[in-house]
Amino acid sequence: MKVLGIAVALLAAGTAHAEVADKDAAGFQIRHVVAIDAPPAKVRAATLDIGRWWNSSHTYSGDAKNLSIDAAGCFCEKLPDGFVRHMSIVYSAPDALRMAGGLGPLATTGAGGHLGLQFDKTADPNKTQLTLTYDVGGYAKGGLAQTWAGPVDGVLGEQVARLKAYVETGKPQ
Repeated sequence: MKVLGIAVALLAAGTAHAEVADKDAAGFQIRHVVAIDAPPAKVRAATLDIGRWWNSSHTYSGDAKNLSIDAAGCFCEKLPDGFVRHMSIVYSAPDALRMAGGLGPLATTGAGGHLGLQFDKTADPNKTQLTLTYDVGGYAKGGLAQTWAGPVDGVLGEQVARLKAYVETGKPQ
């Protein structure tokens, strides 16, 4: 319910657009667009500092401080006796970041995904339009769209709201 409240508040304020943009038997696409009161370089830098804004309840270790996105191309998480590679960075530029992999429990299915983050300039140089898309396809018991589209949309929507809050206030909530 908290995620729904955040999404409703952001939509009401006119600062965000979130949706399951497409879904069918083969998969789904999540799309979140949010205006952030900071220049694109600051938003991108904050995005890479993922351990400071990601919700710890959506980690394997229970602590977002164990998350990292590094120059070697890994969105990874340290565990007490190992690690999790959540996604691999496949493209990195000042205005975009693209990763491949299955987030969270999707990694235990035959599904794969592509997560794109676009950091667009606006007419105001101190604002950024952040667009997150996550395209997921493959096999998952019960069907990807039926079982996973809504929950994945909720989790990613929460993370986008936390990133926006972190960039604008220094705190993810």
